[in-house]
Amino acid sequence: MTRFPAHTPETAVGRAGELLGQIVARNGSAGPMVRTMAGSPSVLGGYLELSRAMKRTRLDRALSERISLAVQAQLGCALCIAAHTAGARAAGVSDDEIALAEQGTSSDPAIAAIVGFARQVHTEPAAITDGQIDHLRRLGYRDRDLLDVVGLVALNVLTGAFNLVAGLEPDGLAATA
Repeated sequence: MTRFPAHTPETAVGRAGELLGQIVARNGSAGPMVRTMAGSPSVLGGYLELSRAMKRTRLDRALSERISLAVQAQLGCALCIAAHTAGARAAGVSDDEIALAEQGTSSDPAIAAIVGFARQVHTEPAAITDGQIDHLRRLGYRDRDLLDVVGLVALNVLTGAFNLVAGLEPDGLAATA
């Protein structure tokens, strides 16, 4: 059961009404998370900015979706897991790899290392060592990639926590965060 109302451009608070109106004009509609975020102009604006920024990451979509699945599995956001499972499939990630991503790993050692790093950024960032960063660099990840992982984890924490607090759940197969 949802705890906060979903808004329209007319019912949204302040700047959130403008932002939501732009989304609806561009896409024809807005998802339940965005409509609910419109109750706070700060939250909706921050989410949209961070989301846009993370779309410019160097990480490919298949890897980004795996990282998102790993973080969302830790958070327990069913809406986000449904959305990122669909995104991973669309990016060509197999069901076996999706299941591994939810466990924070992969059959590919380089992907397993970066997905594991993302989970650690989420749960215990202070415990990350110079050796771990060096290992990721030796696997071919650049500093920008590692920094982008931190941003992607932050975005997933925002969306997952928001959906859980708001009580948003997936609606069948069409669920999107």
